[in-house]
Amino acid sequence: MTGKHYFNRHSRRGSYDLFSTYNYFVPGYSGLLWTVLLFLAGMLLGGVVMAGLQLCLSTEFATTYGMVIIYPIQFIPAMLFASAASRRNEGFEPGYAIDSSNFGGRKGYAMALIVSAMALAGAFVIEPISMLLPEMSEVMKAAMEMLLNGPIWIVLLSVSVFAPFFEEWLCRGIILRGLLTKVKPVWAIVISAAFFGLIHGNLWQAIPAFIIGLILGYVYYKTGSLKLTMLMHCVNNTLSVIVSRIPGMEDVEFFAEIMSPWAYVLVVIAFAVVLASGLVIMKSIPQKEGNLGGCDALEQL
Repeated sequence: MTGKHYFNRHSRRGSYDLFSTYNYFVPGYSGLLWTVLLFLAGMLLGGVVMAGLQLCLSTEFATTYGMVIIYPIQFIPAMLFASAASRRNEGFEPGYAIDSSNFGGRKGYAMALIVSAMALAGAFVIEPISMLLPEMSEVMKAAMEMLLNGPIWIVLLSVSVFAPFFEEWLCRGIILRGLLTKVKPVWAIVISAAFFGLIHGNLWQAIPAFIIGLILGYVYYKTGSLKLTMLMHCVNNTLSVIVSRIPGMEDVEFFAEIMSPWAYVLVVIAFAVVLASGLVIMKSIPQKEGNLGGCDALEQL
């Protein structure tokens, strides 16, 4: 996709569906760069808003409610840019649906169950890798506790709703979909997963996020479904919230700490089989023509 249509003035009919608003923004390298830069600008804006909450209200208010306020703000500049670019490109550039349903003949509810099982399995399979990382710093532990131990509705809204929606929109719906038009699918998935890891901002979240991002990227590539990856992301994050709220589990970092070694190994192997089975199912989904896998190609208007 060329950059010349990003800011041209072209009137067209409105598009009011949440996902289809971005169907004609399939960014090339310049579009991806603009998207990332505007996301970074949104992060800076979020930092300013957080500081304003601390200054004008209180540190306690900012700590408790700040995340649910600033999380959407971080993505607003990139989303406005992508929406405007899509509106201007429609009629000039080919489009690919940001959310499709290439399920290989399976029902939506069946796919939802499959990917939910994959998300749960992935969380357990990745844990041994997380155990190899250096011990988390006290500052990072405090930050994680603050994120997970706030009012439950704030935590769930931030971690289980906002994070899956906005991060999947950016990392899979925009970045991966755009990269699929430029590089081989395997590299598009790897690069988008690496970006997904980087935006988490710390080693202890970035490494697991990168691995999970590979799984999410493959599911998106095969199905074209942003709803499925959002569901997987939600299941993974909600698991962390639920575990952190179980009495006696507050200080448990890994499941290995509460299980015998043999039981833990068997559980990890069992979940590895579940994850592998899900990936085999994804692999069996017939691919459409072109590098964009399961994303539906759209006609120019």
